[in-house]
Amino acid sequence: MSFNSTHFLLFFLIVVVAYFSMPQRFRWTLLLGASYYFYMCWEPAYALLIMATTAISYSTGLLMATADGIAKKKIYLTLCLVGNLGLLFIFKYFNFFNDSLRAALGHFNILYNVPSIKVLLPIGISFYTFQTLSYSIDVYRGRKEAERHLGIFALYVSFFPQLVAGPIERSTRLLPQFYRENAFDYKRVTFGLQLMLWGFFKKVVIADRLAILVNQVYNSPTDYTGITLIIATYFFAFQIYCDFSGYSDIAIGAAQVMGYDLMKNFNQPYFSRSVGDFWKRWHISLSTWFKDYLYIPLGGNRVSKLRWHFNIMAVFVISGLWHGANWTFLAWATLHGFYLLCSAWFRDIRGSVAKVLYLGKHHRLRECLSVLLTFHLVTFAWIFFRANSLSDALYIVKHLFIDLGYFTVHVTELGTGTGLIGGDLGLARAELILAFTLIMVMEAIHLFQRGGSIRQHLSRAPIWARWPLYYVLIFGTLVFGKYGVQEFIYFQF
Repeated sequence: MSFNSTHFLLFFLIVVVAYFSMPQRFRWTLLLGASYYFYMCWEPAYALLIMATTAISYSTGLLMATADGIAKKKIYLTLCLVGNLGLLFIFKYFNFFNDSLRAALGHFNILYNVPSIKVLLPIGISFYTFQTLSYSIDVYRGRKEAERHLGIFALYVSFFPQLVAGPIERSTRLLPQFYRENAFDYKRVTFGLQLMLWGFFKKVVIADRLAILVNQVYNSPTDYTGITLIIATYFFAFQIYCDFSGYSDIAIGAAQVMGYDLMKNFNQPYFSRSVGDFWKRWHISLSTWFKDYLYIPLGGNRVSKLRWHFNIMAVFVISGLWHGANWTFLAWATLHGFYLLCSAWFRDIRGSVAKVLYLGKHHRLRECLSVLLTFHLVTFAWIFFRANSLSDALYIVKHLFIDLGYFTVHVTELGTGTGLIGGDLGLARAELILAFTLIMVMEAIHLFQRGGSIRQHLSRAPIWARWPLYYVLIFGTLVFGKYGVQEFIYFQF
C-alpha cells in the first residue's frame, strides 16, 4: 500500500478514528494489526521476514538482559547481527555478490556455477533491519533496557508510518511512546495533516512530474547529449529530494496525528555549505545511524590520519551497499567519501583562496558560493545514483557538455518536440515551465522557513488567511498531481 493512493487515505482514516475511539491498552493491538496489513498489501509472504527479524532481536535482547558478563552478551549480540544481517544478505545482496564473483572468475576462465536466487526484494528490508540492529546494540551497550512486551516490540519494528522508508527510529525514542496515552489534540492533528499535505504535494505534483523526463532520459541516455542530460540531472536532484522528503513528511505527519513523534529526516539539504554539512541534513536518521553505530565504533576521527581516511571510506562504501546491490550505488557513495576527504585535504588552500578573493569580508557571497558548489557536487554524484549502470553513468558524464552551442542557437525550439528537449520526453513547454516554477517556489519556501517553521506561522494566522492556503494546496495537488507514475524511490531499499 503506497502513501500516494486512495487505499492509504481510506486506511489511515479508519485507523485514526478507531485509534482515538478505543482505550489506551488496546491501541498497540490496533496499530500492530494495521502495520502488518499495511505491509502485507505488497506481498503477504514477506511479513514472515519482519516476524523473523522481530523474533531474533526480541529474544537476543532478553538474553542479553539476563546474561552474566560481557562475553555472553557479546555472543548474543553476534547471534542477533548474524541472523538479521544474514536475512538481509540473502534477500538483497546474494545475487549481486554471486554475479560479481561469477563475472570476475569468468575473466580467468574459472567455472563458477552457483545459481542466483529468484526472489523479489522485500520492500523496506534495509530500514527495519537497521532499526532492529540499533535496538540490539543499545541493549548490549546498556543504553536501553530490553523490551519485554513482545507486541510492543513488534510494533516498534513494524510501525506503519515509517516501516517502508523511514525515518529509522531509535528504540530509546520510539518504544516509550507506545506506552504513552495520547488524547486527541486539535493543534497536533492539524500540524500532522499539514505536514502530510505538504508531503503529498512534493511527491505527486513535483517529484512525479520531474520523473517523467528523468526516466525517459536516464533509461535511454545514449539517445541524448548536452542540455537534455543536464536538465534531466538537475531534475533528478529535485525529484529524489521531493520524493524521499515527501515520504518522510507524510510518515512524520501521520505519526503526529496519532500523537507519536518521529525524528526529522531532512533539513533543507540543498542549502548545505559543504558535503559534510549535506550529510547532516540529508536522510538524517540514516547518517546519524552510521555515525553512532559504525563510524564512532571504528574510532571516528580520534585515530591516525590514515585510519580516519579508512573510516570515512568504509562508512560511505557500506552506505552505498545499504542503498542497493549495484555498482552504481558504490560509485555514488565512494564519490561522496572522496568529496569529504578532499575537503579536509584542501582546507588550507580554500582558506588561502578566500583571502586572496577577499571573501572573508563578504560572508554572504562566500556562503552563496559554498552552497552552489556543494549543490553541484551533490548533483553530479546523483548521476551515478540514478543511472541504470556504470556504463550509462560514464556516458552521461562524458556527454553533459556536448552540443551546448547548438542549444544556445536553437533555444527558442524548447518544448516543441524537435529532440532538443520537450514534447518527445513527455513534458511539453508548459509542463517544463511549470516544473521549473514549482522547483523555484519550493526553494523560496525553504528560504522563508530558515526564519521559522511555516506551520508555526500558520498556527498564529487568522482562519481567513489559513484556509485559503490549505484549499490552494489541496486543489493544486488534485489538479496538477501526476498519479500512477511511480512508487517512492526509496521503496527499493
